[in-house]
Amino acid sequence: MIRSVPAAPDAPRVVLIVAPDPAQELDVSGPTAVFGQANRLSGRPGAAYQIRIASVADDAIVRTESGIRLLADAPFHRIAEQLPGPVDTLLIAGGAGHAAAAGNAALIHWLRELAPTVRRVGAVCTGAFVLASTGLLDAKRATTHWQHASKLARRYPRVQVDPNPIWIEDGGIYTSAGVTSGMDLSLALVEDDLGHATSLAVARELVLFLRRPGSQAQFSSALQAQAAQSPGLRELQGWIADHLDGDLSVNALAERLSMSPRNFARVFARQVGLTPARYVEIQRLEAARRMLEQSERRLDAVARLAGFSSADAMRQVFLRHLQTTPERYRAAFRAQGSRAAANSPAGLAA
Repeated sequence: MIRSVPAAPDAPRVVLIVAPDPAQELDVSGPTAVFGQANRLSGRPGAAYQIRIASVADDAIVRTESGIRLLADAPFHRIAEQLPGPVDTLLIAGGAGHAAAAGNAALIHWLRELAPTVRRVGAVCTGAFVLASTGLLDAKRATTHWQHASKLARRYPRVQVDPNPIWIEDGGIYTSAGVTSGMDLSLALVEDDLGHATSLAVARELVLFLRRPGSQAQFSSALQAQAAQSPGLRELQGWIADHLDGDLSVNALAERLSMSPRNFARVFARQVGLTPARYVEIQRLEAARRMLEQSERRLDAVARLAGFSSADAMRQVFLRHLQTTPERYRAAFRAQGSRAAANSPAGLAA
């Protein structure tokens, strides 16, 4: 368990992001944007977070995969001089330089020395390789970008690698799937610190479609399907999202495009990557998921509005895709909200 460092109640939490060389720029800028927006939207009289970036390179330059260069506050071995207080949250960004960083003996030693003094440690994407090199992930569940999960498991057999979740927390140590999921993880950390309302406000400000809870399996129709190539099918995808409680059978959808059912099914699967039935099922599941998270509607009402024939049919789809029931899903989401509320400034003051 990571040991917490005492700090003044109103003092900003210091977030330190360590970037490999080269880094995936969104692994650095995504969390920075989340914590930065939280400063503006938290309602606190002062900043909630002080964000610092440490480079692995000695020149304090963070080279990125896209070619953009970022100026860090200092290289990791000199960052202590730039910190306004003890580190609260330590995040290791990923990128093409993760292998070199994982083999950097000085960096790994520094991380091992720092980790026990901070409240929480996390890795974004392939930053998990660097974290695993410290031994902090031994015997813990962890995730990384799905393309690298099997390599992480082979290289660090003591780590319990799970390639499915968006992010995982185990014993105060966090890992996230990849790139934009670093923002999901950061939103969850903000929610733990400042409450659900602030986290939601940050997500809206950054125009994030939905704050994805890490406790659920990695799931999004945007990840499982793709936009169709033809304008007609793209328009149909939007229409489906607005008419989930209607007749979305292959015959009905094919008729909207004046195509034969057989040809429509073939073209749809080729362009979208899913059969029409599978695509509709996933869209309905996402709609039900949002209603369970955001409303108090009864299960039969949720099922009807999402387009399922019954609450039992919805339950079977939840079990097939998420390995949980709608009841348990709602309970788990509420439990997350309760923990966040208890950790918010208002909850701590109560």
